[in-house]
Amino acid sequence: MQPLPKIALAASDYPRLEKLARVAAQQGDATGIFLAGEIDRAKIIPDEASEVASLVTLGSWVTYWINWGVPPRTVQLVWPDECSTDPSRISVLSPLGAALLGLREGDRMPYSVGGCLNLVTVQSVSQSGPNVVPLFRRVTTAGPSSPGDDPGPTAA
Repeated sequence: MQPLPKIALAASDYPRLEKLARVAAQQGDATGIFLAGEIDRAKIIPDEASEVASLVTLGSWVTYWINWGVPPRTVQLVWPDECSTDPSRISVLSPLGAALLGLREGDRMPYSVGGCLNLVTVQSVSQSGPNVVPLFRRVTTAGPSSPGDDPGPTAA
């Protein structure tokens, strides 16, 4: 088995992450224990460091695939209280979310779900959001663009 990848955390995320993992671990949560171990081995870096842009951090978007042959998926890593029914958001307190935290493009990280070992590979990381074409476009109503344009009849 290959060694675990080096991971890093943004300094501003560290205090809340450490508390979240500690509380979950004290309650016997397996993911909390895993997350606490990941936090302990992580390098803490200043938020201003250029390296932060290439890391999977809270709020970043990550495209990854699990094991082999499964199509890539893009999600946003979020705090547990920001996780909803939106399938594009994944909690840092989920097994996959804890495994993704602190990784960089190309990194591979093993993690366990229900006693089954998986391997996640990071394809790309973005701090601004995925390249998604909206399904619906917002229509705005603006006034005429030139004096000769007739907006049509108006209600009296």
